[in-house]
Amino acid sequence: MVEPTIILDSIRLFTGILILVYASYTDIKTRRASNILWLIMGSIGAILLLVQYLIIGFENLIYLIFIPVMIGLVYLLFQLRLIFGGADAKALMAIAILVPIEPIINQFPIWKETPMPFSWSIFANSIIIFLFIPISLLVFNLIKGNLKFPYALLGYKMNINNARDKFVWPLEQFIDGKRKFVYMPKDFDVSEEYDEFEKHNINEIWVTPKIPFMIPLLIGYIFAFIFGDILYYFMNSIM
Repeated sequence: MVEPTIILDSIRLFTGILILVYASYTDIKTRRASNILWLIMGSIGAILLLVQYLIIGFENLIYLIFIPVMIGLVYLLFQLRLIFGGADAKALMAIAILVPIEPIINQFPIWKETPMPFSWSIFANSIIIFLFIPISLLVFNLIKGNLKFPYALLGYKMNINNARDKFVWPLEQFIDGKRKFVYMPKDFDVSEEYDEFEKHNINEIWVTPKIPFMIPLLIGYIFAFIFGDILYYFMNSIM
């Protein structure tokens, strides 16, 4: 007979995968993900926690405290613009409810017993995967012969007319009459920045792609269920 915890954790696994796959699809197409997805994920997570409490109970209730802690941390990171998209922040908040405790599905995850809440492990895995993007951009710019730092690690050159119709942000801005590097625009509407460059007869600028974080988040979610906390395992193995 299959243990109740395995059934509940399996539901968590497939719920997260299905919702994140769909969110990744809409994020690629429109750079948006519906709020209803995170309401569904959070609601399912809350129901599963209630069922687990009534049927099995929790060995360590302290991990449930990490639910509001993680939600608060994600909100803070969003306000500091370290998490760019509102959908990304909401997804992480919903994940904090769905899987606050490390799941156990047979022999998985392989690297067990991390001291961190499982939602943090998912987030950490996603960041590690996301960090491969600057390496890819650097290789691309190396091939193109555009090695200007830090631009080459964050984006690529693009014609302004093309940039207006693409999912990109300018990495440059005129500040006090000088062309300077900016990591993030002050406003998501950057048409005025493009207009300013054209006034100065500049037709090509450095831009950074609006890369959907849903894809690294989906991969990080799956990796967490299979392997566990990659960052914690790596740090633990070298210390």
